[in-house]
Amino acid sequence: MRNVEAVIFDMDGVIVDSEAFWKQAELEIFSALGVTVTAENALLTSAMTTTEVAAFWHKINPWDDISNIEVCNKVIERVKSLVEENNCDIPNVDKFLHYLKSEHLLLGLATNSPHSIVRVVLRKMGIDKYFDVVTSVDFVKQGKPHPEIYLHTAKQLNLSPHKCIAIEDSYSGMTAARDAGMKVAAFTNKGRNEAANFADLIIEDFSNVQEIYQLFYSLP
Repeated sequence: MRNVEAVIFDMDGVIVDSEAFWKQAELEIFSALGVTVTAENALLTSAMTTTEVAAFWHKINPWDDISNIEVCNKVIERVKSLVEENNCDIPNVDKFLHYLKSEHLLLGLATNSPHSIVRVVLRKMGIDKYFDVVTSVDFVKQGKPHPEIYLHTAKQLNLSPHKCIAIEDSYSGMTAARDAGMKVAAFTNKGRNEAANFADLIIEDFSNVQEIYQLFYSLP
């Protein structure tokens, strides 16, 4: 029996290069509300859900006349428009997904992004057909770094977490997958990623699909 029966992908930074869009949207929306968005504090919010980010900035510099939910929706709509307007594909993702499906692996997506953004990304990239299960933060009570999103995805795939490998680019995501009992692959996109030291293996890019597939089965 194979050690790995499913591969579960993070979305932002792994499936789609959208992290800069989140920073831009948050800067635009929160600045318009009178918040001074500093680089230091923006770094603290990078692993938060949209709801958590809004609560964070509201605590630092409260705004009136608009609810946090409405602010979240503004951020989400801006990110969606940026995804639609820009080329943000991670190279060779579609090739990699196609290969994994040809090897009869189950594929999941587990993301802290809202489901409305997930739909936009998957439709634009034309890769929704590859995923057996898609879990956004809207489907769980707690986002990453809590393991719930990965435990939920494994349950929907009818697999033990130990039969799954998660591909993540952040320490927060790797923590969630590891605490769920999964193996962890760090995706670096040919860049520096200190969180990669926390992973079971490193994927620099998705160009050599067969080599990555073999790495999966070198894991204990």
